[in-house]
Amino acid sequence: MYIKSIQLNNFRNYDNETVYLTPGINVVVGNNAQGKTNLLESIYLASIGKSPRTAKERELIRWNSTFAKITIEYVKQVKSHKKIEIFLSTSNNKSIKINGYYLKKISQLLGEINTVYFSPDELNIVKSGPNERRKFLDIAICQFDKNYFYNLNQYFTILEQRNKLLRTRGNSQTIWDTLDIWNDQLATYGSHIIYTRLQFINLLSSIAAEVHNTLTEGTETFRLEYNGIVGTDIKAIKQQLLSDLLDAREKDIALGYTSVGPQRDDIKIIINDIDIRSFGSQGQQRTAALTLKLAELEVINNEVKDTPILLLDDVLSELDSSRKNKLLQAVSNYQTIITCTEYNEAIDANIITINEGKIVN
Repeated sequence: MYIKSIQLNNFRNYDNETVYLTPGINVVVGNNAQGKTNLLESIYLASIGKSPRTAKERELIRWNSTFAKITIEYVKQVKSHKKIEIFLSTSNNKSIKINGYYLKKISQLLGEINTVYFSPDELNIVKSGPNERRKFLDIAICQFDKNYFYNLNQYFTILEQRNKLLRTRGNSQTIWDTLDIWNDQLATYGSHIIYTRLQFINLLSSIAAEVHNTLTEGTETFRLEYNGIVGTDIKAIKQQLLSDLLDAREKDIALGYTSVGPQRDDIKIIINDIDIRSFGSQGQQRTAALTLKLAELEVINNEVKDTPILLLDDVLSELDSSRKNKLLQAVSNYQTIITCTEYNEAIDANIITINEGKIVN
C-alpha cells in the first residue's frame, strides 16, 4: 500500500496544505520547527487513531482555530483507492470517516493504513521501563489482529474493576470471594494476550536476528525473550495465570493493585548474550531500536500481505554512513517518509521542502 496525498487543514502549524507522495522514498526537508514531524504525526494519527506525541488532541488544532481536518488518500494492495478523513474540534470528540462513512469505533480504523514509526524517542523501547516495550508490542499487534485489540480492551476493563475492589476496605471474605470472579475473567483474556505476544515475539526475534546481523555486518547476535508467563497453548497459560493471581491475593490486597499478568510483563533484548536494556552502550541501544522497527515492518508485511508505510523522523542524523546506507537499502520496497534537515544520500527520493508549515516546492 502507499499514500498518494495528505491534506492538512488547521493541523498543528499547517493552515491549508496538500502534500503529494510517491510509492518509494519521500524525504521531507526543512529546518527545525517547520512542521516536518507534524506531517508524520498526521499519518500516524490516521493509522493508530492517536498521536505519538500527545494525548491532548486539542494540541493538534492550529492556534486560534476551532477545528482541524486531516484527509489522506491511499491505495491498498488490491489497487482500491480509499480516503480517510479525521475531524478534530475544540467542542466535540474526534470523528473519522473512511470513504465517506463515519466509523463507530476505533477498531474499525486499525489495519487501514499500517505504519511503523521511528524517531529518536523510540530509543525508549530499549532503555526505558517495561511500559514502553509493552506499548511497542501492543501497537504493532493491534495493526493486524483486531481480536488482540478486543482482548486488550476487555482485560484492562476487568483489571480496573479488580484494582478498584483491591482498594476497598470492606469485608475481607467478600473481597476474596469476589476476587475469584475477576481472576477467572482476567485469566481468560490475559491468556489470549500473552499467547499472541509470544507468537509475535517468536516471529519478530527471528527476523530481527537477520536484520541486526546485516546492520552490524555480522559482529553482533540478537534475540528477544518474553519476560513473563510462557506456554505452548492458551489453556496452559490460563492455568498458570490463574495460579499466579491466586498466589498474589494477599500481596495485591496490601498493594491495592494487581501485581501479576500481562500488564506487568516485559521483553528482554539480548545482544551477544547481554541484556542491553541495562548494560548496552548508547550505540547498541540505538541500533537495537532500529532493528526492532525494521523487523516489525517485515512482520506486519507478512501478516497483512500488504506493505506497511515506514515513518522515519530525524533518524538519519543519528546513524553513521554505513548504517544509513543499509537502512535506505532495506526500505527500498516500502513507501518511506523521512524527515531531515538536509538530504545528500545517493539513493533517489521524492524531495518535499517545508518552511513554516508551507510546502515550498
